Amino acid sequence: MTGSLRVLMQEVVACERCPRLTEYRRKVAAVKRRAYREWAYWGKPVPSFGDPRARLLIVGLAPGAHGANRTGRMFTGDRSGDFLYRALFETGFASQAESKSRDDGLKLTGAYITASAHCAPPDNKPAPEELANCRIYLERELDLLKQVRVVVALGKLAFDTYLKILRDRGRIKSLAPFAFGHGVEHSTGEGMPLLIASYHPSQQNTSTGKLTAEMLREVFERARQVCG
Repeated sequence: MTGSLRVLMQEVVACERCPRLTEYRRKVAAVKRRAYREWAYWGKPVPSFGDPRARLLIVGLAPGAHGANRTGRMFTGDRSGDFLYRALFETGFASQAESKSRDDGLKLTGAYITASAHCAPPDNKPAPEELANCRIYLERELDLLKQVRVVVALGKLAFDTYLKILRDRGRIKSLAPFAFGHGVEHSTGEGMPLLIASYHPSQQNTSTGKLTAEMLREVFERARQVCG
């Protein structure tokens, strides 16, 4: 990770802008889930993860309370991550198909994972003001990740978060023309990354079949085509 990104992630980990989220993530880390009672939970804002030369930027929702909030790595330690990293491995973006902990040796090549919110929220629902507080970090990442050619937004909230940044920067006029749907692609202007929407690999979506492993892999196969 470059020096500028490293400094930014240090700011993320130290952030306490949102009192509700700060209290919640600390409480989860202290009480723990019985299955993970031997774990020393991360219990802090979760930094982004990946290759600073990434051509693919993946934007998620927020850390899971007993997933990334436990392990300290995006999409690590829960079923969402199991789905995501398998797809990234199969399309050549990840060095292994599983992400279990921060020190398991996993590396991303050409891909970088961030989120709309860096703290685990109650019921997986960050409040609008909490998303606004965290947005500055994503904006700064967009400025630092200069080689991105594809943005994959996992879920409607991440999709809208990214588009609102483009709107507020004058890159697009409004969100209205940008319909969300799995695998739907959008051009956001000349010289801008291709935006691909995807259903979020939440347990609710994967257990009901709304999102299958093949569907998610196809999104990253398309990203691979564009990224080269």
